[in-house]
Amino acid sequence: MRTVSGIQPTGNLHLGNYLGAIKNWVKMQDEGECLFFLADLHAITVHNDPAELAANCREMVAALVAAGVDPAKSILFNQARVPAHAELAWLLICNTPMGWLDRMTQFKEKSGKHKQRASLGLYGYPVLQAADVLAYQATHVPVGEDQKQHLELARDIAAKFNSDTGTETFVLPEPFIGKSAARIMSLRDGNAKMSKSDPSDLSRINMSDDDETIARKLKKAKTDPEPLPDNMAELGDRPEARNLIGIYAALADQSQEAVLAEYAGKGFGDFKPALADLAVSTLSPIRQRFEELRKDTAAIDTILSEGSHKASALARPTVEAAYTALGLLRD
Repeated sequence: MRTVSGIQPTGNLHLGNYLGAIKNWVKMQDEGECLFFLADLHAITVHNDPAELAANCREMVAALVAAGVDPAKSILFNQARVPAHAELAWLLICNTPMGWLDRMTQFKEKSGKHKQRASLGLYGYPVLQAADVLAYQATHVPVGEDQKQHLELARDIAAKFNSDTGTETFVLPEPFIGKSAARIMSLRDGNAKMSKSDPSDLSRINMSDDDETIARKLKKAKTDPEPLPDNMAELGDRPEARNLIGIYAALADQSQEAVLAEYAGKGFGDFKPALADLAVSTLSPIRQRFEELRKDTAAIDTILSEGSHKASALARPTVEAAYTALGLLRD
């Protein structure tokens, strides 16, 4: 199994990133060949401060390694260091119908009312995502609910390219949904995903937050006055309660049912302090390691450089095969 997955270089991780993806990445390292990349080419589809983008890339590497991603077990790199991503994206763009991209919901959400001002890169973003995966002949891609549409498009693009050229240039990747993947919602709104773009810092747990801040944010998290039930069905219309149970379960590597069995009948006055203690004990070592790593920019650049050389070597045969399939002359 070869898996490929990327993450936006927004600097520090938050709890949603960690429990939603990174914990699974760490487990996957021992189960197959893994490539993890910082999506810096995706980042420039909207305006970015260049110095901030570079700093965020390095900080994200420090955060990922602190969280358990091991460059000795997996390949960790940034897109911009591997030309195959941009090269293949252009070859695929020329083979992707605009109608397929018109159906993609992410462009509509990100461009909003200013569609005419949005970049062509933002519109073609899903094709670059396809190239990110197809360049490595990935067999599986870790996905959440919000990324399924993009993986389906990648499969459609690969199948069309193979059919149009009469070749088997690309493997069609399958979705990989980790057993412990959790969809972590905002601490202020149980119906909104935890995000760094939320203007309220109280909505998320940043992996750089100190112990006191983590505990304070969880104790202030939005809840309701009802005690916890003994089954998940009764949490159906209680999004904030369901979110906190999910966070506890993911941190403790327990099922949500097991958490409810322990806390059934208790109120959040009992549950929140227990959740805060668990979060602090889990995240504190990661934060301490992150603070050490982020200062060593030379070591971070070495990780990215070595990872990019490995990634380039893996991607090059597929890119060359795509050029050949299209009849493009190469040295």
